[in-house]
Amino acid sequence: MAVREIALLGDPVLRNRAREVEVFDEELTALVRDMFETMVAAEGAGLAAPQVGVPLRVFVADVREEDREKIRRLALVNPTLVWEGEEEARASEGCLSIPGVSEVVARPAEVAIEAMDPGGRPVRVEGDGLLARVLQHELDHLNGVLFIDRISALKRRMLLKKYRRLREKEEM
Repeated sequence: MAVREIALLGDPVLRNRAREVEVFDEELTALVRDMFETMVAAEGAGLAAPQVGVPLRVFVADVREEDREKIRRLALVNPTLVWEGEEEARASEGCLSIPGVSEVVARPAEVAIEAMDPGGRPVRVEGDGLLARVLQHELDHLNGVLFIDRISALKRRMLLKKYRRLREKEEM
């Protein structure tokens, strides 16, 4: 297992649609293990394969709902959104690929995703609250979409300006 480098805003891998996984083997299992380790080290709730430079339709999530004891630890391969509720929820989102900034994003409050697990078995995940938000955020990554694409142009410009200032300070 290894902590992998996380691709940052500007890396082309973040803007391309990831490829379907066709082979469920030890290489995929190792990728998933590394992704979990990387996500935990970065203190994230989710991580998509493109964020570690691998253009495959895989993401991991580790979500504990505030009002629930249960932790949902998931690894989903070739996920597809199959249902979304009509109610909308607004909450702050950040991204490991755009560190240091966050913004309120509106998304469906409930979703259902069908996918495969890393062993190639079909799974269905239904979620609301934080789990629904993480599932949608990570699925967006697989389609080359970032949370900043889901906010107004004005908010995006302000957020990107703040992000650039943070990056410049880090480089000093």
